[in-house]
Amino acid sequence: MTLSMRVIPCLDVSAGRVVKGVNFANLRDAGDPVELAKRYGAEGADELTFLDVSATVEERGTMLEVVRRTAEQVFIPLTVGGGVRSVDDVARLQGHGADKVGVNSAAITRPDLVGEIADRFGAQVLVLSLDVKRSPRTPSGFVVTTHGGRQETSLDALEWAAEAVERGAGELLVNSIDADGTKQGFDLELIAAMRSVSRTPVIASGGAGAVHHFPPAVAAGADAVLAASVFHDGILSIADVKAELAAAGAIVRSEYGSLSERSESK
Repeated sequence: MTLSMRVIPCLDVSAGRVVKGVNFANLRDAGDPVELAKRYGAEGADELTFLDVSATVEERGTMLEVVRRTAEQVFIPLTVGGGVRSVDDVARLQGHGADKVGVNSAAITRPDLVGEIADRFGAQVLVLSLDVKRSPRTPSGFVVTTHGGRQETSLDALEWAAEAVERGAGELLVNSIDADGTKQGFDLELIAAMRSVSRTPVIASGGAGAVHHFPPAVAAGADAVLAASVFHDGILSIADVKAELAAAGAIVRSEYGSLSERSESK
């Protein structure tokens, strides 16, 4: 069965508000997460990702009440990340409306966490979030960072991704720090590299600025495309992106069925 390409808006949340910056820095207010979630659900998003970007830095858990109010507005899968350190954290998030959870810094600190979550809840619940920078210090040229991109590790991004998949990660959310917020396009080399080491779905994130940026990400190996500011600021709509993907031959979902099927039936 051919799977539909997913288009996923991302809510990066800090202090209860959606924020966005460039290269994970100089964050600005981008709106209310509850209102944006409601809007994206109505506009045809396939999933929604909610990342509490300051939870790890502030050494606290995810803002559960904001997650609950956000989840109440959408009837599509909701992934929540930020501050997830244990299986109990996952259970609490599911109790507040999360369908999947994203883990990053805590899994790097304690890799066994990946297997613990997958064993208890299933691999389909676990999204490994990788905040990746280019670096000459690793064999692949890509290094993993933690704490919202603030701290660089010594981990090769491809080696860590492959290990996490073996441990039970069900999806890889690949965030390019170098491309983030630049609106110059996805890091296609990074997407292709992740595709080569993963048998699980790869979500491409970072760099989207125009509709023509999305099909190359799919061609490079992405199973889903994620964007933030272009949706928050009204530069692009979910429908714009899906139409461009369908025109390039991808299968995408709409309220009327596959856009590809609709175009072929005319």
